[in-house]
Amino acid sequence: MSIELFPIGIVESPLKDRASAPRQGDEGAPEAWIVFDEGVVAGLDGIAAGDEVLVLTWFDRARRDVLEVRPRGDPTRPIQGVFNTRSPDRPNPIGLHRVQVVSIEGPRVRVRNLEALDGTPVLDIKPVLSANTDER
Repeated sequence: MSIELFPIGIVESPLKDRASAPRQGDEGAPEAWIVFDEGVVAGLDGIAAGDEVLVLTWFDRARRDVLEVRPRGDPTRPIQGVFNTRSPDRPNPIGLHRVQVVSIEGPRVRVRNLEALDGTPVLDIKPVLSANTDER
C-alpha cells in the first residue's frame, strides 16, 4: 500500500532549529504564519480569528528510524515507545498542533501556540470540536 500526501502550505516562523523550539506550543511558541497554497485557500472558508484548529504538519527534519525515546529528552525518565510520546522523531513524522487563529489575510493565517519550525510543510487543518459544537 502506498499513501500520497502533498503539502497544502508551509509554516513561516521565527523558530529556525529544533534547539530553539519549545517542546509544546503552549510552552512559549511565538506567533507564526501558515501560508496556504492558492489552490486550497477556498478551504479556509468559515475559519475565523479566535477559532481553535488542529494543524497537521510533516516534520521534514525528523528522524524516521526512532521507535523508543526518553520522554521530553529527559535522561531521568524511562525509555518508552515513541507512539506513547509527542516526539517528532518517529516512523511517520506527522505533527499535531492545537493552535488559535489570530488573523487571516488571504492565504496567510496567523496562529499562536505553533511550535513547528520555519519551512515545515502543512498537511491539513481541522476544527477543534467540543461537546457544544455541531460536528462539521
